[in-house]
Amino acid sequence: YVRFHLISPLIQQSAENIVLFDTFVNILSHNLGEPAYEADVAQLEYKLVAGEYGLIIRVKGFNHKLPLLFQLIIDYLSDFSFTPAVFEMITEQLKKTYYNILIKPETLAKDVRLLILEHGRWSMIDKYQTLMKGLSIDALSAFVTTFKSQLFVEGLVQGNFTS
Repeated sequence: YVRFHLISPLIQQSAENIVLFDTFVNILSHNLGEPAYEADVAQLEYKLVAGEYGLIIRVKGFNHKLPLLFQLIIDYLSDFSFTPAVFEMITEQLKKTYYNILIKPETLAKDVRLLILEHGRWSMIDKYQTLMKGLSIDALSAFVTTFKSQLFVEGLVQGNFTS
């Protein structure tokens, strides 16, 4: 089991940054779909999660091939690229996801409660409005470059691994 948390102070600076971060993680997951398929067949599991303060990478499975899968994810992260068509597809999916959260009373109530309790939290309404105003491809590229330059990493490795 390998878990790394790539923490960046950039994410919580604005609602736009949070939306750009969600877009980035979804595009990264989309890009990994085909190359990581063989790992999935070999019973290796991975998950990319857009956490509140950064990207969480979780990988688990048989230890002799786990570093290869982790390296694949890191390679795609470091050489991040996307097409305008993928960008449009992911932003449309995010619009639907944010809207679905807003129309459910229990998730909206949870969001409002957390907004009251947590300092510096951006509401789902702020995120949805930011996404509806539109994001640019250049803004995403600039965000990803800045995100990768301001990272703090925490990691946990469990299992049959040497240091």
